[in-house]
Amino acid sequence: MTAATAALAALAAQVPVDPDRPTATRWLARELSRPEYAQDESLLLRLVEWLEGLFDGIDATAVGTGQLAVVVLLVVAVVVGLAWWLAGPVRLRRRRAAASIVVHEDDPRTAAQMRAAADAAAVRDDWTTAVLERFRAVVRELEERVVLDELPGRTAVEAARQAGDRLPDLAGSLRAAATLFDGVCYGHLPASAADDAVLRRLDAQVQESRPVPAGAVVA
Repeated sequence: MTAATAALAALAAQVPVDPDRPTATRWLARELSRPEYAQDESLLLRLVEWLEGLFDGIDATAVGTGQLAVVVLLVVAVVVGLAWWLAGPVRLRRRRAAASIVVHEDDPRTAAQMRAAADAAAVRDDWTTAVLERFRAVVRELEERVVLDELPGRTAVEAARQAGDRLPDLAGSLRAAATLFDGVCYGHLPASAADDAVLRRLDAQVQESRPVPAGAVVA
């Protein structure tokens, strides 16, 4: 049983066997007030107008309450399916936004530990994990050296821009690495051994770099 089917079954169990028109209307209004239907207001308005037209065209005394119940259940099936369809992209965007964060607040690992995780992933040819962990190690290294402030929730682009101000010679490489991180993280780009090698070089360069003072103007 799918989640939508289960939701429909639960809702159907709450409906009187022979709902009159006011009962059916109140039930649908209550269902449509749920937050998932607010993801697309214009679509919701069109749906409400359609439902109003549907019930305006039904004579409960003519069609019988049993037939009205069938109509109500069919409409709810459409509504539940619509909610599931609208909520899917929202959930996906939230998952992607969370994944694109370089270092999460609950990640206490050091740069060395992140490098070790990247190395372990590379050994098993898991280039996606290797690339993501390698870039995280670069950012954590910069935080440990106080080139970057510790800021959980920072995105790859933000980290590259801020680090580039202190490491101007590596600014271009940092931006490219951030683009790679986002591409791999979002699934747009397949990670490879070559990508991991690029980030290994960047990691080594960052460790050997000498940042300019904060606020310094680079000629």
